[in-house]
Formats: sequence, structure tokens, C-alpha cells
Amino acid sequence: MSRHKLVDGVKINLTPAEEAERDSQEQAWLAKNPPFDIAMRSLRRERNNKLAETDWTVLPDSPIADKTAWQTYRQELRDITNGLTTVEQVEAVEFPTKPGA
Repeated sequence: MSRHKLVDGVKINLTPAEEAERDSQEQAWLAKNPPFDIAMRSLRRERNNKLAETDWTVLPDSPIADKTAWQTYRQELRDITNGLTTVEQVEAVEFPTKPGA
């Protein structure tokens, strides 16, 4: 599958020179962003979204009387990146189950 660009809304295949330039740019980007770092950023982004979705559960005016399960869940989310050293480990991470789910 060849890569393309949009010119005035029209899809045009890249020339061989443009393909080579794009390959060079991608290699430079990968050199600065190792696969493990990319995987960890993705994991942290998903983890942070899950934390943000549950911020309300631990606020003082939250309607939840017993916040212990939510506090435990949120701590498990914060700890999820601990000890990960390979892309395979990052990809194998399973998020904890949200309380009440």
C-alpha cells in the first residue's frame, strides 16, 4: 500500500523521493521515541483517563459513603506502571475492575 498526501482535497500518491523523505522522518522519530517509551505513554494516557473519570468518587462531597473500594481501585491504577521494563509487559497489562462493575 503506497502512502499518499492530500493536495486541495485530492489524494495523491507520494513520489519515490517523498517516500524516502517520509521514511527518513519516521526513522528519526523512532530514534527519539523508542517503542517502550511509546507503549508506556499510551498506557499512562489510558490510566490517566481512568483516574480522571473517577476523581469524583473520592471528593469529600461525593455521594459514596464508603470510599475504600474506590481508593483501592485508584491506587491500583497509579501502581499499574510499576516494574514494567518491556513492550510485551506493557501490552499485557490488564486494568483493575472498577468497583461496582
